[in-house]
Amino acid sequence: MNGTVRLDLDHYLEVLVRKPGAFPGSTTLEQARSAGRFTPVHDAWWDQARKTHGERDGTRALIEVLLLGRHLPHEHVVAGLAAALRAGAMTADAVALEARKATQAETEPAPAAGQLVPGKPSATVTSLHEWRLAHLPADTRPLPSVTPPYDQLLRHRRTSGGDHCEGEAQ
Repeated sequence: MNGTVRLDLDHYLEVLVRKPGAFPGSTTLEQARSAGRFTPVHDAWWDQARKTHGERDGTRALIEVLLLGRHLPHEHVVAGLAAALRAGAMTADAVALEARKATQAETEPAPAAGQLVPGKPSATVTSLHEWRLAHLPADTRPLPSVTPPYDQLLRHRRTSGGDHCEGEAQ
């Protein structure tokens, strides 16, 4: 290594979550890029996350994604980043979900070409909010209205004339 110090980005992630401003331009980031551990997909997702959440929170979300590498294979995290980026899902949770799908897809036998597997989710990111709405029964209740009680208050105020309650400003 000829006196070269190699820093492992993973060793700094806990500190960087608390101090995300130290991440851009850091030596560990540059070394991770040159080693191929921080890919163009990471950069693209990070750019979008910063646009969506702001510099600090977008960087913090990326660091949370990098922490996934402790539990999931690197190539699955990159696949999760790519899928989340395509879907516009700029959260570490979305990347984790997609990375786990990639892990699961690798361990399960693939279906025959064109065959759909019942109960198996599609390869797209699913919004939990949209999924819940799609699985709820239709709400047939009438919309709430304040018109009748409000109108009664207005009539009461007109009929009471100039009388004011105790403590009311005149």
